Amino acid sequence: MRPKKRMQNKPNGGYNKTSHPASGRLATGRPGTGRLAAPRPMNAAPRPAQARPELRPANRPDARPARSNANARLVALNVLCDVLGNDAYAALSLDERLGSVNLNQLDRRLCASIVYRTLENLYYLDYALGQFLRDADALDMKVRNILRTAACQILLHDRVPDSAAVNEAVKLTRELHLDPFAGMVNAVLRRLVDNKETLKWPDSSEGAHYLSVMYSLPEWLAQRLIDDYGADEAQRIASYRTEKHFITIRPTYGQREGDFEKMLSRKVWETEKGVMPGAVRVYGAMQIARDSDFIKGLYSIQGEGSMLAAEAVGAKHGMSVLDCCAAPGGKTAYIAERLEGTGRVYAWDLHAHRVELIRATMRRLHLDNVRVAARDAMQVRDEFLGSMDAVLLDAPCSGLGVMDDKPDVKYRHTPESVAELCDTQRKLLDACCQYVRVGGTLVYSTCSMLKDENERQIARFLKDHPEFEIDALPDTVPSALRAHYGENGLQLLPCRDGVEGFFVARMKRRA
Repeated sequence: MRPKKRMQNKPNGGYNKTSHPASGRLATGRPGTGRLAAPRPMNAAPRPAQARPELRPANRPDARPARSNANARLVALNVLCDVLGNDAYAALSLDERLGSVNLNQLDRRLCASIVYRTLENLYYLDYALGQFLRDADALDMKVRNILRTAACQILLHDRVPDSAAVNEAVKLTRELHLDPFAGMVNAVLRRLVDNKETLKWPDSSEGAHYLSVMYSLPEWLAQRLIDDYGADEAQRIASYRTEKHFITIRPTYGQREGDFEKMLSRKVWETEKGVMPGAVRVYGAMQIARDSDFIKGLYSIQGEGSMLAAEAVGAKHGMSVLDCCAAPGGKTAYIAERLEGTGRVYAWDLHAHRVELIRATMRRLHLDNVRVAARDAMQVRDEFLGSMDAVLLDAPCSGLGVMDDKPDVKYRHTPESVAELCDTQRKLLDACCQYVRVGGTLVYSTCSMLKDENERQIARFLKDHPEFEIDALPDTVPSALRAHYGENGLQLLPCRDGVEGFFVARMKRRA
């Protein structure tokens, strides 16, 4: 059996950023700590409009949930049905559903842990359960997810007794009027408990299939990682799990370090310094976006890969900078703060509701040197040609660089969807590069680890646009990260660098 603890070590509408919501796990947080058939592809054609399934215990249709682990498991089951059945985002569904029930803190943590660990290990759990099931695909979705969540507790939760996981799963099956399946659920889970030390797993020699099952990746993605990085590095990438998850914050620019540290000392959070200058990793914070000091604009929530991409712009007083796909505004704010009220930052996004997120961020931080607009960055605007000192294109991408924090992103893509993203990235690069003045800077970034979206995309761009050349990252980027900067950019790997799987390429227009 695989040990319970393994190696330690973004999605918006249209083509804005990745296909995964930027909210991540801010509201609910996440406790530290198979593959017979894959779930329905999460980027398949939309289902007909239908109400989200509401799973309720029998005879209590309107009752407020009691504070019990059974209800924590029910909420977790609802979230998984949202994600795997209705293509919802895990973070948003979990936040919404936890907000609608009365669970104590311990039960909330159990619920979040079941949701995320099940999604992180979906194919692994399916493979284990498949050794005791005849036809997993034929099961009712709710029954299959009850089995998955129970298997997760049996195989991956140290503090949940096996008997409790089995009994609560059977109880939940009956409460949901699924009595005909109760005997099967009981039998399968008891066999799993009895045989969990002797389960059969793929051999490491099976390559992509082994990575797919053991680390719950679609097999095409496992093969892509092997092709891009080699078998050993691909396994390090696939197996990486952050033992204790955190939120990264940074002080607003110009704030004295002592004041920021004093503010942190008043919190009940556990903190440590990040890799990027000014970055602080916060553990145990819940609903941090509602913190009064955040609302006052004393700090921002921003990942270190995102900070690096903004730092690569090299913003200096008086510059004109364009952030092409700017929502929700983290990088725009970072650049505007570096300008210290001088110059101008133009922040574009495709959708009006996303533009409002940028505006809200600028209001919170009292940044007046930003001009926000709803614009399609693929449509070239003649009035901006050759006028920008720097252009940042944080392109739409697969988001696979953050799959440790957002595990459902792994199941949302296919080779075809990645190819479509690469085509969008190419068109955006070809359009937005025209705004860079001679001697100016173009920064391209994604939160992906696939070379087709990153290094190969830049190699193609430089071949098609000889007026651009790769440029060194600013010295303000830590040397440990700059050491991995190659001829086509910097690929950050969580397993190696301890930050999100971001890619950043800085280019200079020479003619």
